[in-house]
Amino acid sequence: MNRTSLYLLFITFLLLCKVSVASYILIPMDEISQKNHLKAYGITFYSLQKNHDVKWLLNYKGGSFLLEDMQEFRDECKIRGVSFEVISDTEALQILEFIASPSQNMEAVTLEKAPKIAVYSPKDKMPWDDAVTMVLSYAEIPFDVIYDEDVLQDKLLLYEWLHLHHEDFTGQYGKFYGAYRAAPWYIEGKHNAEVLAKKLGYAKVSQEKLAVALKIRDYVIGGGFMFAMCSATDSFDIALAAEGVDICEVMFDGDPSEPNYQQKIDFSKTFAFTNFELVRSPTEYEFSSIDMTRKRQSQIQRTEDYFSLQEFSAKWDPVPTMLCQNHTQLVKGFMGQTTSFDRNTVKPTVLVMGENKANGEARYIHGVKGKGMWTFYGGHDPEDYTHRVGDPKTELDLHPNSPGYRLILNNVLFPAAKKKKQKT
Repeated sequence: MNRTSLYLLFITFLLLCKVSVASYILIPMDEISQKNHLKAYGITFYSLQKNHDVKWLLNYKGGSFLLEDMQEFRDECKIRGVSFEVISDTEALQILEFIASPSQNMEAVTLEKAPKIAVYSPKDKMPWDDAVTMVLSYAEIPFDVIYDEDVLQDKLLLYEWLHLHHEDFTGQYGKFYGAYRAAPWYIEGKHNAEVLAKKLGYAKVSQEKLAVALKIRDYVIGGGFMFAMCSATDSFDIALAAEGVDICEVMFDGDPSEPNYQQKIDFSKTFAFTNFELVRSPTEYEFSSIDMTRKRQSQIQRTEDYFSLQEFSAKWDPVPTMLCQNHTQLVKGFMGQTTSFDRNTVKPTVLVMGENKANGEARYIHGVKGKGMWTFYGGHDPEDYTHRVGDPKTELDLHPNSPGYRLILNNVLFPAAKKKKQKT
């Protein structure tokens, strides 16, 4: 063999070594290593869209992601400002062996399919009216906006994941009557809701919203995943519990509410809440005793408003572990029409994943309904403490490492997890 042939053989050997060494992309999600946690979820979703599985390394460096090493993924990380490391087969195997050790509260979960995402929101709402819409856009995760007509036409069956915008499913227009009944946006919104209800064949907005809530309930029971924030959490459960009962006053639906309607509420129909008292006054900006907003105002100062995430067994309880992945277990609190949930109204079968124990409030809860699952997250915007009507948009470029927003994106990725086969 001549010198040229030996040289070419040596170069080929080096190239093969390089290919075998650089086999995976590790996207760390700890506090120190990652420059942009939120966009890191978008990279992971992008890999799934390209039909490449991802390993979600639960509790390893803040819930890191392990991707196949492709130049396309490296380029996307650089473009989006996401921190990453290129590691060898051997290094990846060592990480997975470390995670698999019984002594480590860690697990490697395979993500194998990008879920199709729907955001339930009025078509005239601005994207910054909703934290989920904002963070999906920021992370570059695609989604469709759907509303009542779509839901009633069974288009939910096209999606694996559904987010409920800050809706009022009780037909009381968000209980904004007391402060905003003369505001042009309130008058227009009420008019539009009434027109839509009539178009869809309902005499009242409350009846139409109940029909939508029941469709969403059936979607979850059939195997869908539902995520809701702020007033979409308690108003959804209230609407289900009040099925067939008129709880709306005359300014909302044109006739008085039923006498003694509180005694007619059926708590067995709800997802999360029980034994709550409805707020009867139409001028009070509150639906029921579920919400802790007013109960907590004199007890919790903004500088002290935090809630803690629970720690679960990654190997035995991978679902809540996935939903709680973060680079900190202490998350800044934030307000909303429904800020948090009174623990006394949370059903004992519901899993509380985030709470302020000192004040007896749950912030982040999860449960199973039929074949599907749901998550409720109190508050309006994790980086806008007291979001009010007309407030400016939150600029997520200023909060790329937001723990509060990470919880939303955990829920987005969750349906992509490979389902374990049931033992027979």
